[in-house]
Amino acid sequence: METDSSLLSSEFSQCQEEELYQQLLLQAMGKIQSSGTADSKTIRPQPGLCAKTCTVADQQKVFLNICQSPQVPPPPTLSHEALVELLDSDDPSGYRVPMSLGEPHTEMDNSKQACTVYDVVVNNEFFQKCQSDELFQQFLLVVSLEGLENKYSVALSREWKILKNRKFLGSIMEQNIRTKSKPVIQELNSKETSLAPVPAKSPELCLQVEPATGVPQYLIAEIHLPGVASARSLVLDLGEDRLVLTARPSLFHLDCFFPHLINQESSVAQYNASKQILTVTMPVVG
Repeated sequence: METDSSLLSSEFSQCQEEELYQQLLLQAMGKIQSSGTADSKTIRPQPGLCAKTCTVADQQKVFLNICQSPQVPPPPTLSHEALVELLDSDDPSGYRVPMSLGEPHTEMDNSKQACTVYDVVVNNEFFQKCQSDELFQQFLLVVSLEGLENKYSVALSREWKILKNRKFLGSIMEQNIRTKSKPVIQELNSKETSLAPVPAKSPELCLQVEPATGVPQYLIAEIHLPGVASARSLVLDLGEDRLVLTARPSLFHLDCFFPHLINQESSVAQYNASKQILTVTMPVVG
């Protein structure tokens, strides 16, 4: 990555500029890591339904315990008709369901054979809506499978069977969910940050993966914010797969999801006031 040469003394070579930028990046990362962990809380999910599927590669049995909890936030309200339109649209991924994806655990099925079980926790009211609407239930299972595939790099079959007489298989594990993220925006010539109101329009976003080939190590988001003179006008929230940015006065609002899970605590953001570009560097969780 290169920074704007106008921000540095002209006597620096391109190599020196790169070294300086990396030093600033590492210093900012160190400050974030030393500031403590984000707030979280332990929840005890309640049973919901159990679905049986398998891995694509070797046809190994996999069970999904779809659980419910009021501690998980609900998704935006959506009618049956709106969901039909969404699924027929070019970008059905625009509607996201907040969920907590538990670690895989081994259980015994009815045949006393070992199998892999995942616990997926969604909001209890949303779960009840899925119980009363078959389309929503199918949608929930699809997004649950996609979430598990992205998090654990496993390919799961889209052919499933909902177990009628069993709400879960094995045991349901407690889960830790994040209650508060720790956004940090660092300006190259300022360390001040402030809150901003909800803005009105979406800025231009360029998302890159480093390295470009092989196993991804970083996601780098470059957000163009014309008219934003200082990082003091920005507030940034990072989730494990989500970025939310607001800028005042009512200039921009960005809410996007990532193709990889990130380490929020080790992420860093820098605002180039000259080019009016916010760069967010986020380590990918391997």
